[in-house]
Parts: sequence; structure tokens; C-alpha cells
Amino acid sequence: MFFNSLAFAIFLPIVFFLYWFVFNKTKRTQNALLIIASYYFYSCWDWRFLFLLVFSTFLDYYTGIQIEKSTKDKGRKFWFWLSIIANLGFLGIFKYYNFFSVSFAQLLTSGGIKVNPILLDVILPVGISFYTFHGLSYVIDIYYKRIKAEYNFVDYSLFVSYFPLLVAGPIERATHLLPQVKLKREFNLVQAKEGICQIIWGLVKKVVIADTCAIYANAIFDNYTSMNSLSLILGAIYFAFQIYGDFSGYSDMALGMSKLFGLDLLRNFNYPYFSRDIAEFWRRWHISLSSWFRDYLYIPLGGSKGSKAMQVRNVFIIFVVSGFWHGANWTYLAWGFLNAVYFLPLLLLNRNRSNIDEIQLHWSWDSVRTIVSIFTTFILSTIAWVFFRAKTITDAFLYLKRIVVNREFSSQYLENERYNYELLLMVGLFVLVEWNNRTKVEPISGKYNTVKLALAIAAILAFGTYSDYKEFIYFQF
Repeated sequence: MFFNSLAFAIFLPIVFFLYWFVFNKTKRTQNALLIIASYYFYSCWDWRFLFLLVFSTFLDYYTGIQIEKSTKDKGRKFWFWLSIIANLGFLGIFKYYNFFSVSFAQLLTSGGIKVNPILLDVILPVGISFYTFHGLSYVIDIYYKRIKAEYNFVDYSLFVSYFPLLVAGPIERATHLLPQVKLKREFNLVQAKEGICQIIWGLVKKVVIADTCAIYANAIFDNYTSMNSLSLILGAIYFAFQIYGDFSGYSDMALGMSKLFGLDLLRNFNYPYFSRDIAEFWRRWHISLSSWFRDYLYIPLGGSKGSKAMQVRNVFIIFVVSGFWHGANWTYLAWGFLNAVYFLPLLLLNRNRSNIDEIQLHWSWDSVRTIVSIFTTFILSTIAWVFFRAKTITDAFLYLKRIVVNREFSSQYLENERYNYELLLMVGLFVLVEWNNRTKVEPISGKYNTVKLALAIAAILAFGTYSDYKEFIYFQF
């Protein structure tokens, strides 16, 4: 059940009505309804994996309590590592087993030993990377005594399985969401209006920008050996906007619909393509994941303390692990490694925290440098996205090589009966709208919001893509 599907358009209003008009008496009934709705939502993907979600929820709920109750360090460590190993074990089996099995077999084959790898014929449970990280952060915080264990199973279950964030984030923290879950919510009209605006803008990003860009990006990447330099450059740009519109659009819809139920989720995107360097980009892109790795991996490794060599090591670890989190493919590792390479000069020159202020443009040379920095950062990010999108690392290098050596910039007619530049005007208009509203959560709310909301809905109906491409990219992670 996609957020942009007819089934969900029926599901959400029903849950909203029941939540505020039938189950609105107490916090307990509100939470119970949301859990039932969340489990139904998840079972629409594959009901067989519902047991995994419930088991993971109960495991972290129980081990969290046992960690808090244990008076001896040995007992605390036992329950802590039981949760860590079990969570990462499930994630490893479902997401990474086949990758390691094939890679190990290829390594042996290259050494002259022919091996047929044993593979698991299972699909990846949707959202497993996200709800696993919810549970891990909760258990880790209890172990280090940052929070108290939650003894109400219903409240904790909702924290893990809340349907707006269940399958693709944002990756919530117990310190942020659980206190809200434990309070009865009262309907807030202003908050609900903000939520509707954010949902609609998320839909614009998804069906107007991301899904339309996907048509072009897929046609170009799938046939890159016959594409000229212009088409390949546009293909990379279109994928950059596809993945941004797709993932940030999902996040906007998740945050917006959560506001309809009186719950605020962590912001996940803050106009990352207006970043002035890669460090700023990663403070603005997939914020909940970046902050998760910062707090639970980067800082425990030593963070920015210690020698430069240690700092460099930590940076490469954090980016490579982040790449591997996205998927079991060498292309994701390469994407993470390349971002670490981008980040390295900033670290060595102590400039990784130099762009933390809001962007202000004036008629000055400083503004020219700012614009150049934004374009440079976008180009570097787009090059990295080629590795993210390519099927293999070899394909990524050949794609980039062909951009350089082909040197043809004529317009090509794609197999899907589209010219490769038709979308540029729409993308350009989208960038302009986001730029003019970069200090806001989304551009619809505020002055003339009724007119802007009507225009956004008109854009969805007139320019939305509904048949070529539907699934959110991050559902596969």
C-alpha cells in the first residue's frame, strides 16, 4: 500500500475518522487504534513478515526492561548484546546473507576454487532497516542510562510500528517520539492544516517530480551505452532529482500525516541540494540516518577527537557503513566511499563545520562564491548518485567515462517516446519554488496558502505520473 495509491487514499481518512471520533476517549484507545492500523498497513505488503516486526518489537521491549532491572554489569551486558546480536542477525540474514555468500564464492573462484554459493530465496522484509534501527537506538540509550525503559508494551509498540514512519523512516528516537505517544492527543486544526499542506507537497515531489524523472532516468541508465554525453548528464541529473523527490516526498508525507494524528516526527530533509559543501549536504540529507550514525557509531569511535588519522578512519567507517546500510551491493559501498573522499578535504582543513548558517544572497562576490559552491556540491553529489543508481561499479565507471569521451551534445529521442530535455523546465520550476521557500518546512503553507494548495493539487492531477513508476526507492532498503 503506497502513500500515493488509491488504497491508501481510502485507508488514511478511515483511520483519521476513527482516531478522532471513535477512539478519542483516552490515550490508550488512540494508541491501540494506531497499532492496529499500522499492523494492517504493514501486512498489506506481506503478512508473513508481520511476525518479524512483532518479534523485533517484543525483543527490544523485553531486553530494555531487563537491562534496566539488572543490578550487575554482567546481566546488563548479556541482555544488551542479546538485543544487538538478534537485531543485526535478522538484518544480516535477510539483507546481506546472499551478498556475502556470492562475494565469498567469487573470491574463491578468482583463486581457482570453484564454489556454488548457497543462497536464500527470500524477499527483503520492507522497512526492516528502519524499524531495526528504532529498536537498536532504544536499547543502546537504556544501556547507557540516557533514558528509562518503557514498561507499557502498547506505547512502545506504537513507537516502533507507527505506520507513517514504519517502512521508510524517518528513524525516530525514543527521546522524541515516546513522550508524545504517552500523552492523549487533542485535535489541533492549525497542526492538521500544516499536515495537509506537507502531504500535498510531498505528493508533488513524488508523482510530479520523482516519478516523472524516473521515466527519463531509467531510459537513459538502462541504455547508457547508446547515449551521448548530453543524455548521460541529464540522466544523472534526473536521477538526482528522482531520488530527492522520492525520498523527501515520502518523508514530507509521513511528517504531514503524522501531524493529522497530533504527533510530530523528526525532520528528515532540509533542502540538501542548496548545500555549499558535502558536510552541509549530509546535515541536510536523510537527517535522521546521518544523526543516528553520528550518535551511535561515529562518536563512540572517537568522532572528531584524537589524531587526524583517527578522524579520517572514523569518517571512512561512517560513510562506508552508511552506504552498506542502503543495500547489499558494491555500488552502495562505492557511493559511501566516494562521499567520504569528498568529505576528507573539509576534515583535513577543519572546514567541515564552516557552513552552518542560513544562505543569504546579495549583489556581492561572496554571493557568487556561494552559488558556485552550491553548484559544485550538486555536481559532486550527482556523480556519486551514478554509483548509487548503477547496477555494478563497472557500469558506473563506464557511464561516467562515456560522458567524457563521447563529446556529443545533440538531443536524443528516447525509446519511451520522449526527448531527453522535456523535463528540464519542470525541474527548474521546482528548484525555483524550493529556493524561494528554503527557510520553510514546505512552500504551500503561509500567505496565499489556499491558492498555492490549489495549484499544487492541479499540478498533481495534470503532470503526475501514475502508471510508469510507483514504488518509493527507499522501500527496498
